[in-house]
Amino acid sequence: MPLGGRANVGNLPHELTSFVGRRREIVEVRRLLSVSRLVTLSGIGGVGKTRLALRVAADSLRAFDDGVWLVELGEVQEPGAVVDAVLSGLGLREGGGAAPEALLVEYLVARKLLLVLDNCEHLVEPAADLAGSLLRACPELRILATSREPLGIGGEAVYRVPPLTMPDPDRPSPAGGDIDHHEAMSLFAERAAMVVPGFAVTGNNQDVVARICRRLDGLPLAIELAAVRLRAMSEDQILQRLTDRYGLLTTGGRGAPVRQQTLAWCIDWSHELCSPAERELWGRLAVFSGGFALDAVEGICGHVRGADQVVDVVGSLIDKSILIREEAGGVVRYRLLETLRDYGTERLQETGEFASLLRRHRDWYEHLVLRAESEWISSRQVAWLARLDAELPNIRAALQFCLTGPSEADAGLRMAAALYPYWRVRGRLREGMRWLAQLLAVQGGTPGVERIKALYVLSALSGLNGDPDASALYAERGAAMAAQVGDRLGAALMADAAGWHALFIGESAAACEYFESSLPVLREDGNLLYLMWSLLGLVLAGDAAGDRTRSEECQREILQVTESRGESVYRGWSLWGAAMGAWRRGEGPRAKDLVARGLQLARLVDDRISALGCMELLSWIAVDQEAPRRAARLMGATEALVHTVGSPSTIFPSAHLEHARFEQQARLAIGDRAFEAEFRQGLEMRFDDAAAYALDETGPSDTAIEPGPTRLTRREQQVAELVAEGLTNKAIAGRLVISQRTAQGHVEHILSKLGFTSRAQIAAWSIAQRQGENL
Repeated sequence: MPLGGRANVGNLPHELTSFVGRRREIVEVRRLLSVSRLVTLSGIGGVGKTRLALRVAADSLRAFDDGVWLVELGEVQEPGAVVDAVLSGLGLREGGGAAPEALLVEYLVARKLLLVLDNCEHLVEPAADLAGSLLRACPELRILATSREPLGIGGEAVYRVPPLTMPDPDRPSPAGGDIDHHEAMSLFAERAAMVVPGFAVTGNNQDVVARICRRLDGLPLAIELAAVRLRAMSEDQILQRLTDRYGLLTTGGRGAPVRQQTLAWCIDWSHELCSPAERELWGRLAVFSGGFALDAVEGICGHVRGADQVVDVVGSLIDKSILIREEAGGVVRYRLLETLRDYGTERLQETGEFASLLRRHRDWYEHLVLRAESEWISSRQVAWLARLDAELPNIRAALQFCLTGPSEADAGLRMAAALYPYWRVRGRLREGMRWLAQLLAVQGGTPGVERIKALYVLSALSGLNGDPDASALYAERGAAMAAQVGDRLGAALMADAAGWHALFIGESAAACEYFESSLPVLREDGNLLYLMWSLLGLVLAGDAAGDRTRSEECQREILQVTESRGESVYRGWSLWGAAMGAWRRGEGPRAKDLVARGLQLARLVDDRISALGCMELLSWIAVDQEAPRRAARLMGATEALVHTVGSPSTIFPSAHLEHARFEQQARLAIGDRAFEAEFRQGLEMRFDDAAAYALDETGPSDTAIEPGPTRLTRREQQVAELVAEGLTNKAIAGRLVISQRTAQGHVEHILSKLGFTSRAQIAAWSIAQRQGENL
């Protein structure tokens, strides 16, 4: 996630297969980018627009101080969601009440950055509108887009991506199988060697391979689909099948361009070579958006076949290159290429089960979301956050289905409201509000539990997003509806919403009354999620109202519940609230200890809103402790977070006043020039680095361990010692309250610094270090 930009390089994915050819295209597209701020790669599906764009983007990294960022629009269906997709691609969080496009402009206006907008063809108008607005407002921004048609705005340079180069049919191929100057044949050879080790284009088969590539018009996707067939047949058999298919379909008189027809023929052919079970599952898998896991396939698509059969068919589709298998963090997921997904959708619609499968998809993801809500206050919280992150495209697709009619809207309201803690932690406040507002409109105003809960969540999200008027309005509507239907729990939720509204506008005494009235019902209901949120409100409101005893009682209850269940988010928020109270009372050391623990938990779950509050308070404490340079750097890091998640002043209304006071003190202590230098350092730090600095894990204060010329930081030394204890990266992350990804990064840094290649070597070195210290 970009926090200051210059320490980041972007979010480009690693290439899973080799990149073949395209030297001329790469040179030309980079030249166009040097003279035009918008370059669009156009061409038919399967011609390789995305791969070319990603390679050009990777080759251009050094030219963009603030990185190269990919935004995938293939799964975005709503025109209004294009801005949200760009925010998400850049890692920006909604907040502060600013319109999404204004937030983008504010972030990009001073940055030198390349934005890659992939698959714009179904959203040409909104993509063009956004690109035009951003380019006009942000002078150092450049955009590289892929689309089957140009965006059609001023200043756009369009590059039509050609097929791969192929041998001339009128000239004999050179003897000896020299194919380097024929990109299509090189691609076929490389992909074929992946499925048939030792495969090579030789003098014996080069003419057949050349004819295959020409039949497929040099389209990369078609060539890759054909090459995988070498598992089951020879080159001659592949050519024969393609020739027969070509002759059959040419007489059909299709009106599409020849190359587009050729791609369709190739996919038709791949489909025909699948077994009936593989064809059936291929079509059903098209119901997914983005990636998906095996349990989802079994639950949504396996209602005719047993789970064992589904696993086998999934494996077969992977072998045939229909499905792509991806693994990250020990979790395996699958995805269909967009072209193959479109084809599968067409086949599925022919079966007549498309609508029922969409409903099964919605029902399965509704169940997933409700399970996440029910297990939120537990040790599974971190795992649920990761799962919801991965499933967000499918969750959005399920919510979109719920907008198709009033009979589907209640399920959508249940989903969107159950995602409340996720919307909040991930800073997707505006997205949650948008789904809830749309679903409430479709539902038509029918009173009920779903509508009351949705109004409660809308009130809370509106307040957090800096709109207290909307927060009050939704709370009043929900309270009236709860009274109308006699819903006691709904009335308690609306009292809680009113309490948060009062807290947002600084009426702490009224907030306490509302929270106290809601607590008995929430306890009786047993929903720990809402109970923790209400108790947190009392922690903040009680302390602000001068009732320290009540505030600390609620604080202890939150910690007791969350610690006993291994929960992280509410525990982190509660520690921040307690730290604010301690700081207000002049208990600096206790406040610093509490807020540091809160920041550790915020980092663990990637809760940037909570982390922002913690780092802001740590900067004030640094001023109190006469460390103005440290305070300035923390303020810079905090400012970077403000750009992405908004200001903490929604929960702590006087935060901006306190910030101004402490900033002035720091400037007076070291001077404006030194303050600005430190501030810029903080502004350009990555989130993980900024959090480590705030927690005193890095920097000059680190003790260094020195094996010869090598120095480990204090944190790296801790990790090395845990490796010596035999802990996995996951266990290290749990012990140090950091993310597993961060733990893995520390281990990799240690291996690099010490010149080791295994964890066993780290363990032996760490043990030797300890023994040396004891001599």
